Amino acid sequence: MKIKSVRARVFQWKGKTVPPQGNFCSNAMDLVYSKTESMSTFRFHSWTVVEIETDDGIVGIGNVALAPKIAKAIIDEYLAPLVVGQDPWDYEYLWQRMYRATHAWGRKGVTMAAISAVDLAIWDILGKSVNKPVFKLLGGRTKEKIPCYYSKLYRTDLKEMQDEAQKFLDQGFKAFKMRFGYGPAHLQHGVQENLKSVEAIREVIGYDTDLMLECYMGWNLEYAKRMLPKLAKYEPRWLEEPVIADDIDGYAELNAMNIIPISGGEHEFSLYGFKQLLDKKAVSVVQYDTNRVGGITAAHKINALCEAHSVPVIPHAGQMHNYHLTMSTLASPMAEYFPIFDVEVGNELFWYIFDGEPIAENGFLQLRDDVPGLGLSIKTEYLDQFDIIE
Repeated sequence: MKIKSVRARVFQWKGKTVPPQGNFCSNAMDLVYSKTESMSTFRFHSWTVVEIETDDGIVGIGNVALAPKIAKAIIDEYLAPLVVGQDPWDYEYLWQRMYRATHAWGRKGVTMAAISAVDLAIWDILGKSVNKPVFKLLGGRTKEKIPCYYSKLYRTDLKEMQDEAQKFLDQGFKAFKMRFGYGPAHLQHGVQENLKSVEAIREVIGYDTDLMLECYMGWNLEYAKRMLPKLAKYEPRWLEEPVIADDIDGYAELNAMNIIPISGGEHEFSLYGFKQLLDKKAVSVVQYDTNRVGGITAAHKINALCEAHSVPVIPHAGQMHNYHLTMSTLASPMAEYFPIFDVEVGNELFWYIFDGEPIAENGFLQLRDDVPGLGLSIKTEYLDQFDIIE
């Protein structure tokens, strides 16, 4: 079996979206003066889909959400020639070939995300070629089903947030993640508003349910050090991305305070990046995304590294490429889960492009043993909502 062709297409959403109201979510752009709604930098309105076909007609599907048009150009110009004509079962060789050939200008960011998409498609081929789901190739089933946490709760009106939390508590979720809406620029008023939002959610879900807190890089070290003692009484399971991703020493200092476990890794790349995080004890929870970190070939190694450090892995954003990794390792105790809202296009754009994404029931997800590969196909229902760039 040889790889015959690589096709990368950008699915650009053109359907109606409703901008978020209120403060929405703190993020890295909050520390930069801007007259526009800063979270728009981080929402996804397009996605690159990669289809790799073998000479015996198997088609593997991969995907990348970071800078889709640039990712497509990298795949078309640099990565496709490196894998066409090769045996997909030589996946380690192919990964190293892509990684090393682009090393002078890649290593992190969109190039690694592009490599991830190709790698995902290769693993999809491998599963389909032996009629097994990908998680069976990685170690098999380590859980009867995957616990997942409800990940939305962006900062809007507090009563709206409480109603949202109650709705999904009633659906059986036992873990929730909420977003802060305020950061250093909002001074003491923002501090109090952040505390009010955590208290409001705890009023609804109680203390026998996990609560995770998300900063999305919208704070700085000084502000985070002031906030940690104030948040401790709410018993959060973790505080996510309190500072910008490159401030690894900042993460390490906050984690060493031993007040609230610090999580991160959504914006980190490759085995080497996570070795640095773990060596510095910068995070107590690792949150890579398989379609950013280098694909399944890289993520599988990161899982082993985290297991050796006794640091749990809870991948970013859910989605099938992450669920297969979560199912196949004891290092990963649970998954993130984004429900589908008709509100704004973001991580849920994945659902509009692909069929096969499981729906949570009573706070759990299930992967089927009888669906080969990643279990995804391109959804036809919403194709007219996209401009597709070939």
